[in-house]
Amino acid sequence: MSQPTYHNVHNSFKLDGFHLNKEDLCRVAYSYIKEGEDFEKPVGNFLLEWFDDNPYIDMQTSGTTGAPKTVRISKNAMVESAIATGDFFDIHPGQRVLQCLPVKYIAGKLMFIRAFILGLDMDFVAPTSTPLYNKDDEYDFVAMVPLQAKNSLKKLKNVKKMIIGGSMISKSLEAELKKLPTQVYETYGMTETITHIAARPLGEQSFTVLPGVTISYDNRNCLVIHAPRISNEVIVTNDLVELVNENQFIFLGRYDNIINSGGIKLIPEQIEKKLAGKIAGRYFVTGKADEELGEKLILIVEGEKHPIDLSVYDELDKYEKPKEVHFVPHFVETENGKIIRNETKLLVK
Repeated sequence: MSQPTYHNVHNSFKLDGFHLNKEDLCRVAYSYIKEGEDFEKPVGNFLLEWFDDNPYIDMQTSGTTGAPKTVRISKNAMVESAIATGDFFDIHPGQRVLQCLPVKYIAGKLMFIRAFILGLDMDFVAPTSTPLYNKDDEYDFVAMVPLQAKNSLKKLKNVKKMIIGGSMISKSLEAELKKLPTQVYETYGMTETITHIAARPLGEQSFTVLPGVTISYDNRNCLVIHAPRISNEVIVTNDLVELVNENQFIFLGRYDNIINSGGIKLIPEQIEKKLAGKIAGRYFVTGKADEELGEKLILIVEGEKHPIDLSVYDELDKYEKPKEVHFVPHFVETENGKIIRNETKLLVK
């Protein structure tokens, strides 16, 4: 096949078992829009947008760390991202993949684009929390969010290679996934980087960047991404990292989550790692205004109020121990399940 472009569909591409070309996909798109189920209509709109005359697609960020915003992404850059993923994960034409992510967001769109460009045999299912519930098929490559992976543990033996993104993988889920024969990777990325630009095999600390990407950090120790194939601009993040080399980094936490308590800078994500497996349900730590300290560290737990044994803090340093514990019935989250910390914090009485 000629050099991949967004105008072409690889001749090995299949959707739900059928070989489809560009014209076929446009007919499928109209069918999805007119007669499809709720999860199929956005796919129809995306397919028509992908094959229109514009060299870009406008899409929304998820809104995890601020108000959702619209960003314009080059279609050629999305093709380059798909090729880099194929190279990094050794994905070949004809391999079977499952698309179970919402197409409203970049990750779901990219699964389709990888299939078009790399010539994959793709099954497309509703983006539910249990995507493998009634499926016993074997797949070479699957992408999921952590909740989907957690609910699919009994079926993942049928998956050879899997990427998990959208939010961090908990220690308990990582332990369960490591028992499987599946090769599992946690991915790092965002809409602006056209989904993931790095991945971490479970059991390793460091993320390794995809082909064509190099990294550095700024004076805040936040990750700076150099990816000329997918972005004309250097991407400066708010993610605190420890740089291993120009191709590998360890994620520490979000710069905008840092708590300055009496002059001590605390990274919530690092404290939460130490609490992993010791508190039932979901939780996070954050800062609350305090006259003496400026900010004091508090723990917010989802669900009904219950006693928290002080022994759960045994691994924490003196300054990392919460001064208060608060309970809220339900965390505020994005559509794809990421906790919105600032809005949840406003629920604390």
